[in-house]
Amino acid sequence: MDKPPLRKYFDRLRFVFLTSFTFCLLLLLLDYHMAISDIGITFSLYNTNHAKQAEIPKPSNSSFNSNDEKTSYTNTNQTKVTHGEVHKRDPPLVMDNFGVVTNSPSRNLDSCSGQYVYVYDIPGRFNRDLLKGCHSLMMWRDMCPYLSNLGLGSKVIDKSKEKVLLKGSWYRTNQFSLEVIFHNIMKHYKCLTNDSSLASAIYVPYYAGLDVGRYLWGGFNVSIRDASPKELTKWLAKQPEWKRMWGRDHFLIGGRIRWDFNRISEYNDDWGTKLMRLPEARNMTMLLIESAAGYDNEFAIPYPTYFHPTEDSQILQWQKKVAKVKRPYLFSFAGATRQNGSASVRNEIIQHCQSSTSCKFLNCHNPHDYCDDPVHVTKVFQSSVFCLQPPGDSFTRRSTFDSILAGCIPVFFCPESAYNQYLWHFPKIGSSYSVFIPLEDVAQKRVMINETLSKVQKHQVLTMRKEIIRLIPRIIYRYPGSRLENFEDAFDIAVKGILGRIESIRRDIANLTHTSS
Repeated sequence: MDKPPLRKYFDRLRFVFLTSFTFCLLLLLLDYHMAISDIGITFSLYNTNHAKQAEIPKPSNSSFNSNDEKTSYTNTNQTKVTHGEVHKRDPPLVMDNFGVVTNSPSRNLDSCSGQYVYVYDIPGRFNRDLLKGCHSLMMWRDMCPYLSNLGLGSKVIDKSKEKVLLKGSWYRTNQFSLEVIFHNIMKHYKCLTNDSSLASAIYVPYYAGLDVGRYLWGGFNVSIRDASPKELTKWLAKQPEWKRMWGRDHFLIGGRIRWDFNRISEYNDDWGTKLMRLPEARNMTMLLIESAAGYDNEFAIPYPTYFHPTEDSQILQWQKKVAKVKRPYLFSFAGATRQNGSASVRNEIIQHCQSSTSCKFLNCHNPHDYCDDPVHVTKVFQSSVFCLQPPGDSFTRRSTFDSILAGCIPVFFCPESAYNQYLWHFPKIGSSYSVFIPLEDVAQKRVMINETLSKVQKHQVLTMRKEIIRLIPRIIYRYPGSRLENFEDAFDIAVKGILGRIESIRRDIANLTHTSS
């Protein structure tokens, strides 16, 4: 029996509706797949002036040879691009309460927007040639072994019975090698661009600390010490990228403390270079292992440690290990005595440790105590609940980060040792991860360190240890070329910080221009 005419009409209407709905759904799924996959697709991405386009090729495996004059990255079409490819960025990373970073959805097809970094190909005398002359970078030590493996140093093989370290990812990293490590990680940064007009930040890969380290001892005059900084800033001022914001979107890494780059006078007896006092450098942002309060263009980032993981599982495995290790000592100290100024109080702190059976002292004046041995140092810190971090030649210490890596709660005696430093990497509330004992109280014998630390409640210890174990990914630098999926390391946080600072400068300039017009 035939269907009524009205019924036939509704059946056809239903068919058209379902067909249209299915077609639209397939289009949405296809669009979503293209946005999140790593397929090599070119989109026309316009900026606010509708002027620029960015090609988003499929990411590929790239290699780096530390002896190469330049680094080239090759895509699937064998097209070489200086300083790296413009990769399609994964969705932005969001930090949860445990320090794990997860992917959040993004509707922007170019998720690298606002995160592009352009790397200068500066003359080799400012970086590559320094590595070739690694034997003469420091008067007291041959730096060549420490600068191998992309700046990480030679691999560490743990031969101890206790198996203090995990297999792989541990290196004899020198505390002054940050410039090389940072540069080599940057070569694999996802949002590199070889089009400087797209860049939100311009990276200057000058190895300032390695450069000045050659001249800090030996009576070199100021003209020799200042030669490279002056030549570099002169070169930068001629670049078209510089004239865009007169260097305010430029940044560089200083692998030593600020005083090595901030000589005030022209006397040969004064310390360091005047890099940070040159007019061009004052416009740039400097990331140092120790900064000073009151200067808005310098920020402290962590000293490099011995641990450079290649994947998330290594971090998780290490966090679990340091959380469970037994700690027979209440506190420990690894270091040597000092003779001058406030650093002499350090000797008083050492006496507190030596006079207590609850303290483990690693005397770095004694070469047989292995203060340069990652296994031995980590073992001492793993055996301790608290690790003393008094100032020495300067306020900060690489030992702070080695102790956190080992799950040992740092004890500070000056706010400048941590609380006024590393603002991007450490929690704002210092008591959440550390103990503070005023240096004056120790100097005037108003406190006994042993008694002060023994009064810290057990639940407070557990809370602080949980916090510093959470901090571990934030204070380490991953192996160059590797990717961390669920963590942000010290490099990621530093780049995010510099991008945020430069964006803030742009807004201030725009507001000032708008107000004056």
